[in-house]
Parts: sequence; C-alpha cells; structure tokens
Amino acid sequence: MRQDLPLFLCAVHSFGFAAFHLAFWRLFGWKRELAKVGLPTRAITQILNLRLVYVFAGIGAACLWLPHELRGTPLGRALLGFMVLFWVGRTIEQFVFLPVDRPLVHALTALFVLGAVLFAIPLLPA
Repeated sequence: MRQDLPLFLCAVHSFGFAAFHLAFWRLFGWKRELAKVGLPTRAITQILNLRLVYVFAGIGAACLWLPHELRGTPLGRALLGFMVLFWVGRTIEQFVFLPVDRPLVHALTALFVLGAVLFAIPLLPA
C-alpha cells in the first residue's frame, strides 16, 4: 500500500478535477453565459468539458485499480508521463490564457503543479 499511496493521491486529484468540471455549469453560469455565444462554440465548450470529465475519471480509476500496471509496464509509465505533461502544459496555459491576480486562480494553478508532481512521483526509481 505504501508504494500505491502516490497513485491513490493521483486518483483523488483526478476525481477531484472530474467533479470540478462537472460543476462548471453552475460555477460559471454556463446556461446564461454560453447562451451569449454561437451554437458551435457553446457545443464545443460543453463537449470538451465532458470529455475532460471522462479522461479525469478514467485516469483516476486506472490509478486506483491498475497501480502495478501503471508502474510496471511501458504503457503504464507512458500514461503517467502523459499526465505529467498534461499538468505542466495546463500550468503554462493558465499563465497564457488566464493571467488574473486572484487567490482562487493561484490556488488552481498550484493544483495544476501538484498534479504534475503527483504523477511524476510514481515514475521515480523505487
């Protein structure tokens, strides 16, 4: 179990982001806000968000139920590396697309960095 703790934390992180993305409709008033944009933008925004929920839930499930495969196979290690790069990229995008000096935005950025660190830990030599 000790060796699986980092992957358990990766699962918690991933499920947390899945839940966060499911809350976007309410948090950001999407019913009202997305009504202001054209149908393609409204559809793409919601579809991409739902696909992110799917990815985060799938990664979380893999971290919980396939820890040995993630650590011990080339495909599993590649998936962990993919998630490290996902969170590094998301951190960079935060500065490019949301350069807002607000505590909640900084907290979110810290959670992106945390994701990169959490997914990198299982890749370190034991």
